[in-house]
Amino acid sequence: MLLTAEQAAQRLQLRVSWLRRKAAARAIPCRYVGKHLRFTHDDLLAIADQAESGPNVPRTTRGRVP
Repeated sequence: MLLTAEQAAQRLQLRVSWLRRKAAARAIPCRYVGKHLRFTHDDLLAIADQAESGPNVPRTTRGRVP
């Protein structure tokens, strides 16, 4: 079963905008049916696993001096 971004965001308790942005950057598993973004159950599990393991890239300090 394929889920829309709205359905996936609701199940993952994430913002739809975050999910769409990450999908557009290919930073999370997803698929496009034509131009429509969709997620499978396995995609949601992988996204949840990624969230538990933390970010792959360290965050920047945005110009702050430590």
